[in-house]
Amino acid sequence: MSLRDTRQGVAEHGHRVTAAIACHVARADGTVDQLAQLLLHPEHEGGWHARSIALRSGQSRALAYIARVWASASAAVSSTTALESRHHAYEVLAALRDRIETTPWRGERGRTALRVLRAHLNFAEIAGGPLHHASERQTAEEAGISRTTLRVVYETVLKPRGWLRRLRVGHGREGSTWYLGDGSITGHGGPALLSRFRTTQFPPDPALGEWTTPETATTADIDSTVLGRLMGHDAFAHRGLGSAALMLISALHQRPAQTVSELVGTSSVSRATTYRTLKRLADHGLVQHTGETWALAPRALDGFGTILPDGDTGLAAEPAQGWDKIAEQHGTSGVAAQRKALHAAERTAYQEVLDRLAEHRSRAVVIVRDGRHVLVPAPRPDEIPSTWHAPDGRVLDPGTGRPAADWRVATDGRLILITPSDQRSYDELAAAHAEALSEWESVA
Repeated sequence: MSLRDTRQGVAEHGHRVTAAIACHVARADGTVDQLAQLLLHPEHEGGWHARSIALRSGQSRALAYIARVWASASAAVSSTTALESRHHAYEVLAALRDRIETTPWRGERGRTALRVLRAHLNFAEIAGGPLHHASERQTAEEAGISRTTLRVVYETVLKPRGWLRRLRVGHGREGSTWYLGDGSITGHGGPALLSRFRTTQFPPDPALGEWTTPETATTADIDSTVLGRLMGHDAFAHRGLGSAALMLISALHQRPAQTVSELVGTSSVSRATTYRTLKRLADHGLVQHTGETWALAPRALDGFGTILPDGDTGLAAEPAQGWDKIAEQHGTSGVAAQRKALHAAERTAYQEVLDRLAEHRSRAVVIVRDGRHVLVPAPRPDEIPSTWHAPDGRVLDPGTGRPAADWRVATDGRLILITPSDQRSYDELAAAHAEALSEWESVA
């Protein structure tokens, strides 16, 4: 078996250790020269990765690597806030919530990103700071969207714009570790929130002054608490009222009696979508207008509408009787329950796979002989069936038919286990086994 995968795992672990030390030096107002002196000191255990680079490629390559790590660590430290107390943490979260509520989230993708970001803000408020833990399934259930959509907005909106940083990928029953940012990264020369809020059928004509500025304003004004409370309900699923209704309801709750032009700016919803969504909400009796201004019905936040005069809509629409009834009318009732059931089944299947893999791992058995601890060598499997072999030396789990992440097949056909706590090569594993077997036979 090629040792490339194992060496790559060792290198990644060493890089994470080096980056952690660099962040600590940056927080202590250190310099890159002090970091290099610390990492290249022969007695400093945390600098073994940098020293190995110096041995293999020379001192200049090691110093260049340290400089790159220092630049990344300095940028990370400068973009984070040192929290002095729990009260300070809540002040930071409150300021972040205000920034989220006044940021324009244009297009369907932008509105979906707001739902995901509000879900992470809920988790951060529970954790007591920007640093929090959340899995993809947990976030998707909180935001009321699918995992596929969740991953799209992670990669296209929230991560590029600096709203979220994944510090560690979750494994097993542990969710990923996230850090909430302030969205100060502007992206690749322009906003990353564009998503069908401008037509693309015809190119703009500069002579006519087309597309000089976006239709919506540069600032918004919504109540994200209302949005966070309603977004997980079936009534606001993809084919229900949708994210545009969430934005308009949140904007009208923040500031009642707004005209359509004002709503376009405060909700970051295009004019056509605003008219269409207001008509849909008015049909349920959730909003009402007097002249040119619109406002929420008295119990609109609970999903109960009021009877509107015939002159308002042209039809005697039946008022809504709760969010469940609205979901039934739009055919989205039970979507959240189905999503949770699917996620529960996926979690159960994943845990079963982990349990089956754990059955192959046994605790080391040690006996004491003449005051010495002697390791009892575990039985090592011989050649495995060819049906278990997968490309790149991977092993197929016979139970699921999928590659097992922690197992590899050596060149002699033997099955070996590579874990984060044991990053030795196959030759080192074989030598350790032979040594333990020889010592055991001599004692026996």
